[in-house]
Amino acid sequence: MSATLRMSRETFGIELRRGRFEIRVDGHSISSIDFGKTIEVPVEPGHHIVQVRKGRYSSRELPFDVADGDAVDFRCSGAIFWPRWVLSFVVPDLGILLKHE
Repeated sequence: MSATLRMSRETFGIELRRGRFEIRVDGHSISSIDFGKTIEVPVEPGHHIVQVRKGRYSSRELPFDVADGDAVDFRCSGAIFWPRWVLSFVVPDLGILLKHE
């Protein structure tokens, strides 16, 4: 059996970083997500690290644990406030927001 990683891409405002985002688990690309979509991807049960990227811009790496047959939920979005968007040119891991639900 396997577990499920569920990722939603939504925001309360206008995303300043647009386009398709790549979803990475444990350093490997497992899927991609477009604005307004939710995807479900099977993952092995256990401890993992998730990150969302678009080119040189990324989210922080977030660890998570998931049991066999369970699901874990995350939400991501591009930067929505222009100061964070501008700062992401210097600190690329501020360009995409990722949070555990």
